Amino acid sequence: MPNERIVAIGLLTNSDLDLLGSSFDRIWPVEEAPAFPDLLSAIDEADRELQERKNGAPGPVLGGGRY
Repeated sequence: MPNERIVAIGLLTNSDLDLLGSSFDRIWPVEEAPAFPDLLSAIDEADRELQERKNGAPGPVLGGGRY
């Protein structure tokens, strides 16, 4: 798994998981993910930076932040 890049993170209900079937096998319940609030903060920060760049504001230097 070290070479696999994360391409999506989602919040799913048990019904969603039932629809996805047994092939969807990497699931971590939120209550079992102690760093979940930090993850949401990092996603929000990355989204803000993306929006700022789209609006012409200078963004951070690549390689200079958390990715």
